[in-house]
Amino acid sequence: MKINRFRKILTAMALVGCLLLSACGGKETLYLYNWTYYTPQTVIEKFQTEYGCEVIEDNFDSNEMMYNKIRAGGANYDITFPSCDYTSIMITQGMLQKIDKAALANLGNIDSEVLRRAVYDPAMEYSVPYYWGAAGITVNAKQVADFEQSWSIFASPEMKGKMTMLDDMREVMGDALVFLGYSVNTRDIAEITAARDLIENNWKPNLARFDADSFGKNYANGSFWVVQGYPEGVFQEIEGDRELEKNTVFFIPKEGGPAYIDSMVILKNAKNVELAHKFIDFIHRPEIYAEFCDSFRFPSTVNVPARQFIKQKPMYDAADLLRTELKLDLGDTLYSYTDAWDNTIKVGG
Repeated sequence: MKINRFRKILTAMALVGCLLLSACGGKETLYLYNWTYYTPQTVIEKFQTEYGCEVIEDNFDSNEMMYNKIRAGGANYDITFPSCDYTSIMITQGMLQKIDKAALANLGNIDSEVLRRAVYDPAMEYSVPYYWGAAGITVNAKQVADFEQSWSIFASPEMKGKMTMLDDMREVMGDALVFLGYSVNTRDIAEITAARDLIENNWKPNLARFDADSFGKNYANGSFWVVQGYPEGVFQEIEGDRELEKNTVFFIPKEGGPAYIDSMVILKNAKNVELAHKFIDFIHRPEIYAEFCDSFRFPSTVNVPARQFIKQKPMYDAADLLRTELKLDLGDTLYSYTDAWDNTIKVGG
């Protein structure tokens, strides 16, 4: 989600204020670079109260945005939340500190299935899983009475102009690849080309646009009836609209799709390392993790004991993720995806 100008101003003012407080011996401050809507404010406030600190949060809406900002040296954050492919890249490029596992009492709460899939860092040397999830499709069932829970929904000309897909290369290319029966991490150029052509010729003509910023808002106001995206982006917008909530269906398509494990990592140049470890451990207290999940109607995919504290019915079952595949680092093959996305799919998109 794009940060509006007002929020940017507030963030800048808060950063300046915290620098002034530090100069005067004020509260210790933790700087987070996080996905928008990803950590409930109630959780942040509880952490601040317990540790007598300040938490300053800035937001990003793509892994590329996060990575490029940190790589360029233009940010002084303590913790960020990369998805697994970028966690792998940041480990390889020496951008992260090692996790002091002795400082984390709650590491044993992490589901072993998540660690089994986290092939890039299964021992949590540099990263601690935050959430295992996937994008999917949200449908207004009042407007779309009959549909198959498949990526093929985007090939429906009768809904032309009422559908969006994410403005996210790995997600959309991954959707097309699994629909065709291929891996989301394929390095086969013929398969990449076939996915490109499916998107360009069958899906894109029916889309209003590729949208990673406002698909939730535009679904909520009725502009779109079918949106691909992260479910929290929709449900945060329609909360309280009982009629729309009743008619909203979210699903991970039967073919599966790309999945992610977002992790908490401590950046190489972090200034508040001890406080960063306290925050990571705080998140994985079962009752705190359950509060995070309930706020987004997530299943507790990462933290096992938190499952007994969940109060809200999740939007999907954790078992739905078993048919998904993690997006992993593609190495030099990434350029083939980028070429397909930038030079064909996004042209005029």
